[in-house]
Amino acid sequence: MDQNNLEEIIKRSLNIRENYHELERQHHGTEWTLEEDTLAYLTDAGLVGRDIMSHQKRWLKKDSDAELKHKLGENIWWLIVLADRTGIDIKEALDEFLTKTEKLF
Repeated sequence: MDQNNLEEIIKRSLNIRENYHELERQHHGTEWTLEEDTLAYLTDAGLVGRDIMSHQKRWLKKDSDAELKHKLGENIWWLIVLADRTGIDIKEALDEFLTKTEKLF
């Protein structure tokens, strides 16, 4: 993935999150907190585990591959959102992680 494409993905992700914030304000009077966003992310991360089990035929569930694909994308979206909310540049964090890990090999 080139840098420009990642920039566009980040921009789209943050725009979607802002749209959800607007719904939260309409329905609850306030936006979700960072802690609530984190809990939502962890819930979706757990669902990836269940969908992987279903993909491997260890947990019976209809349309699990479509849901797995959706949840994998959603988890990446949540990581972008959480990085933004904590002031972390996700591109820099990913690059530093990859560089550090590559040096291990």
